[in-house]
Amino acid sequence: MPKINFEGQHSRFGKLVSEGFQWLLNISLLAAGLILSYALFSEAYSLVDLLLHHSEKFQVVEKIVIFFLYFEFLALIVQYFKYNYHFPLRYFLYIGITAMVRLIIVDHSNAMHTLLFALAILVMVIALYFVHSDRLRKS
Repeated sequence: MPKINFEGQHSRFGKLVSEGFQWLLNISLLAAGLILSYALFSEAYSLVDLLLHHSEKFQVVEKIVIFFLYFEFLALIVQYFKYNYHFPLRYFLYIGITAMVRLIIVDHSNAMHTLLFALAILVMVIALYFVHSDRLRKS
């Protein structure tokens, strides 16, 4: 009785499934990019509106930080496609640092929480240093 080799079929099936999911991920990220672009321009419009109406400085700073969050998420999506479908870790750290700064600006009523948020920023900055170090880049 001849021996049947299923290994080639499993390999092709796995490749087909992974390519299908890659396309789904790419299309989803493109849709998210379009939504983030709309949100970015909407935030820019509201920021200009706040500046023209001489609003409180606190509101302007909060809007600027939110604007940068949208901007960083868009940059993350761009880098994903630029680096052959790979999310660079440093962009997640940039987004985390910006989000924590926004949190400190918005909610600074509790000193202990503010200190913990600042420590979280410090941890992410240290992680960013290690990500940019030569030893980690070589591996």
